[in-house]
Amino acid sequence: MNSLRRYLPILDWSRQYDWQTFSNDLIAAVIVTIMLIPQSLAYALLAGLPPEAGIYASIAPIILYSIFGTSRALAVGPVAVVSLLTASAVGQVAEQGTAGYAFAALSLAFLSGVFLVLLGVFRLGFLANFLSHPVIAGFITASGILIATSQLKHILGVAADGHSLPKMLDSLFGHLDQVNWITLVIGVAATVFLFWVRKGLKPLLRRVGMPAFPADMLTKAGPVAAVVVTTLAVWALGLAERGVAIVGEVPQGLPPFTMPSFAPDLLGALLVPAILISIIGFVESISVAQTLAARKRQRVHPDQELIGLGAANVGAAFTGGYPVTGGFARSVVNFDAGAETPAAGAFTALGLLFASVFLTPFVHFLPKATLAATIIVAVLSLVDLSILKKTWGYSKADFAAVATTIVLTLLVGVEVGVASGVAISVLLHLYKTSRPHVAEVGLVPGTHHFRNILRHDVLTAPTLLTLRVDESLYFVNARFLEDLIQERVTEGCAIENVVLMFSAVNEVDYSALESLEAINYRLRDMGVGLHLSEVKGPVMDRLKTSHFLDELNGKVFLSQYDAWEALSGAKHASRAVE
Repeated sequence: MNSLRRYLPILDWSRQYDWQTFSNDLIAAVIVTIMLIPQSLAYALLAGLPPEAGIYASIAPIILYSIFGTSRALAVGPVAVVSLLTASAVGQVAEQGTAGYAFAALSLAFLSGVFLVLLGVFRLGFLANFLSHPVIAGFITASGILIATSQLKHILGVAADGHSLPKMLDSLFGHLDQVNWITLVIGVAATVFLFWVRKGLKPLLRRVGMPAFPADMLTKAGPVAAVVVTTLAVWALGLAERGVAIVGEVPQGLPPFTMPSFAPDLLGALLVPAILISIIGFVESISVAQTLAARKRQRVHPDQELIGLGAANVGAAFTGGYPVTGGFARSVVNFDAGAETPAAGAFTALGLLFASVFLTPFVHFLPKATLAATIIVAVLSLVDLSILKKTWGYSKADFAAVATTIVLTLLVGVEVGVASGVAISVLLHLYKTSRPHVAEVGLVPGTHHFRNILRHDVLTAPTLLTLRVDESLYFVNARFLEDLIQERVTEGCAIENVVLMFSAVNEVDYSALESLEAINYRLRDMGVGLHLSEVKGPVMDRLKTSHFLDELNGKVFLSQYDAWEALSGAKHASRAVE
């Protein structure tokens, strides 16, 4: 039964479900549904799909996540970055507006879902850690700029294309003579209104005496107000006949049963983008889920989250959607509105199902400029150029990774940007660990503690060299320690014994073992003893499986103080000061 609950968390939280929880979940669902309707339509257009695909992608996936997911507040559905990645990936294999494009989007969701489920089943969620936070922040910032720029064509009412910033801007400037001024007025007005709603409406309502909860609800409903007003204006004034682009006819009814394409050529072309989308989506989703769970002292299980998100994407593939993940903005709204269980997501899905069946005819005259304004306002909150200043002051290597990710994403495109982000994250880790911090240490007077001789007033002995290795040793950094000791211990020097303090070493792989053997042989030929101290149990167990300890030109000491007592010749010790 416990194993079943691991894969079906609904069996756990549903046991404590009561009327109060139901009430809280229902209120949260109403608020999120109001917010999600215009967002779903807008993100579908961003992905290059019909607007109804956004609603379809927000129904079955949410229900499936509520069954398999572990976060009590995560709201799953279309998000801006994943929509942009979808457009970039699918646009390379099919032409937008064709049936092949929709099939490719379904197939992308299917591949992403299967990949996520496999990661979860085999408990490989740790792979997402290869994307460093600064690189993710840089990628999301660049994506926000790209997304906002891509929507300017709808604000201006012109035809433009491109998947990189230079191409987008070049296309926009090349069509400025075709600007539809009515569309521009609608787009600018909607954008200004939505920015004001986000920043200024709630404080205004609170100043006039409205309680916090209804004021918050009205603020969240701001995009709906923009949709209603602009739709009525286009309909009443016949603006569609004057060149204002509208959503047009949206199918009315339940999400259809769809089948992704299983053509090997298509799946092969979409495999790498699907993996990238899965990793980016999971990192964004798990970050939000863990942050919100911590506020209520709850836990989310990353491997089960992979299964939940995977099931949601597979559901999207068979119900006319496209890749989805947990969204930051809607999840925070869901949490703040009082959602207590994933059932709030299921109720949201029911609200969207109602909208799909009964409300779609009313968005026929919805101007695309309004949806573009909704996207621009949402994604600009993702843009955080301050990450450049922060990383510059803290770590030049991290700054280089962030800057490279931003530049490549903007200049080349999102797929190259995210691929470079993954590569840079891995290379950054390899670079940092290839030159491990190795400190020469001495005894702090009057204690059994050993500290860096360059930072503390400590005792050292001329015949003893103690090096504290502050990193696990493996193939990337194995030669570094070997070269360091060779430079430090030269012919004719006073050093008679070298102690490697392994208190921070958690792993020694075979390449590092060979380097330790080489160090041992070289020091033995020089008449210098090689010793180890404070070796951790698992590392010692691994070393015992080799001949290294039998051939060691010295001893293994339980503590560094024992090594000091045995080898330093304490009466000859002297102070080393920075």
